[in-house]
Amino acid sequence: MKIAVIGYSGAGKSTLARQLGEAFGAPVLHLDAVGWSAGWRLRDVDEARSIVAAFLGAHDGWVVEGNWRKLDRGRRYAEADIVVMLDFPRGRCLWRAWRRYRSNRGAEREDMAAGCPEKFDLAFVRWILRDGRTRSERDRYERVAADFPDKMVVLKNSRDVAAFLESMREHARAEAEA
Repeated sequence: MKIAVIGYSGAGKSTLARQLGEAFGAPVLHLDAVGWSAGWRLRDVDEARSIVAAFLGAHDGWVVEGNWRKLDRGRRYAEADIVVMLDFPRGRCLWRAWRRYRSNRGAEREDMAAGCPEKFDLAFVRWILRDGRTRSERDRYERVAADFPDKMVVLKNSRDVAAFLESMREHARAEAEA
């Protein structure tokens, strides 16, 4: 199974990706860990693209999580069996990001690049509430949905995620038994 997970910051993309990876026994690639390097510096785009291409080519099944469209130029969407969009409200995303920060303050999460400790600053708050939800950002998600309508699953709240995850776990169990 190949699954792409996209959506707004703080919606739970990394958590869902890890859970899907566990369900299917598939490796998970967190694009934030590829796009950033130590000290919150952007990684060289060609190097990052190489990492993503190598990952996609090396595995029969995978979960790729993140919104970095320039790192694969849409390849993951074309190859994915399912594209999951987490479309949570701004306030919910802000709350989840704050809660994550409180749990991981100063630590490096496994879904981030080494040398990028958890942070919660004004720029990130602005990204969650405004800059990450501009018309052009929303258009980008809508283009993915329009280009891959048979693959797109939009989840708008935690209940949707729980139901989707349970159906995917059932699917993984059925695949394993076949």
